[in-house]
Amino acid sequence: MNHTSTVYDGKLKQAKNDVQRVEAYISSNYVQNHAANLLPLDNGDLLCVWFAGTQEGMSDIHIYISRLNKGETEWSKAEKISNDPARSEQNPILFNAPDGKLWLLYTAQKSGNQDTAIIRYRISEDNGYTWGPIETLFDTPGTFIRQPIIVLDNGEWLLPIWYCYTSPGQKWTGDKDVSAVKISKDQGKTWEEYEVPNSLGCVHMNIEKLHDGTLLALFRSRWADYIYRSYSYDSGRTWSEPQATELPNNNSSIQFTKLNNGHLALVFNNMNADNCTERRTSLYDEIEDEEDDQMVSSYTDSEEETGSRTAFWGAPRAPMTIAISEDNGRTWPYVKNLEVGDGYAMTNNSKDKLNREYSYPTIKQTSDGNIHIAFTYFRQAIKYVSISEEWVKN
Repeated sequence: MNHTSTVYDGKLKQAKNDVQRVEAYISSNYVQNHAANLLPLDNGDLLCVWFAGTQEGMSDIHIYISRLNKGETEWSKAEKISNDPARSEQNPILFNAPDGKLWLLYTAQKSGNQDTAIIRYRISEDNGYTWGPIETLFDTPGTFIRQPIIVLDNGEWLLPIWYCYTSPGQKWTGDKDVSAVKISKDQGKTWEEYEVPNSLGCVHMNIEKLHDGTLLALFRSRWADYIYRSYSYDSGRTWSEPQATELPNNNSSIQFTKLNNGHLALVFNNMNADNCTERRTSLYDEIEDEEDDQMVSSYTDSEEETGSRTAFWGAPRAPMTIAISEDNGRTWPYVKNLEVGDGYAMTNNSKDKLNREYSYPTIKQTSDGNIHIAFTYFRQAIKYVSISEEWVKN
């Protein structure tokens, strides 16, 4: 499809030449739209949150929400649900708590400096139509989230996080990021933290409960090599050291979900840094620091000088792919592309429409068997796709 003629009107349409696939394009009134997360509600509605503004890292980036009401064929107009004029508000997630309250969590950072991020939240008691006050959940600078809370069999809440660390006097580049989990026994009032051992470079930790109670976590890799995997057998207190799977990763987000039949469905870019000829120095190498008007710096030391790995930025963010596992994530025999393109991601520029990535997917299944997916479409809109497991396997 020629993206220049795509209409971002939120209307559901049958995909061209594919009667088993429904699509829509959701957007805001801003040039950049990124990092969607979906949540089906018990009443049959489907919610989508993402961030929008001029460019990731800028202080006009805020959180937006759209709703696909049960039985309707058009996503609602995007509404802004965060508004800190001094921080870039990013990576929203929704959580439908067992008591019926709907939580919105998101990051809030100063300019392009992820090591300044804190986690904020709001609570809705009417399925997201109105929201309570904005509160701070975690105030440790550098705390980041991307994946949803899960409720353990014992009723505890588990929230995966990662920390964006940097060396003194240097800008954040992603080289020192590590993962951990937060666990709450009192419905989010207090949290205990458990780190993932040797998780350097493994971020966006996404957790699902397997049928035997084991927790499986999949990770994005800062090294743009493979998706990594870790397990916990004690309700998230201890984790195995992340190990590479056979699936590639391009230092971009992934998400997986457990389907109604116990199978796992994963959406990801079937791509890594192998054979990439271009390389960006940082995700934020275009963002002007709004505090000191200096451009975000490149790496101060090369890998050869430091002897350590550096995050790989700029690998193509395409194709957008879905995979199915029938053996708890050990193998992924069914793989099918949702969207194919060159995935150009050497720039975050949305104003000039230079970015051509498909990225940051989110996936959920509803009780009717439909699999709902949303992902960044050239950073200009959020593309929504509805398919079935059979669609992937055919």
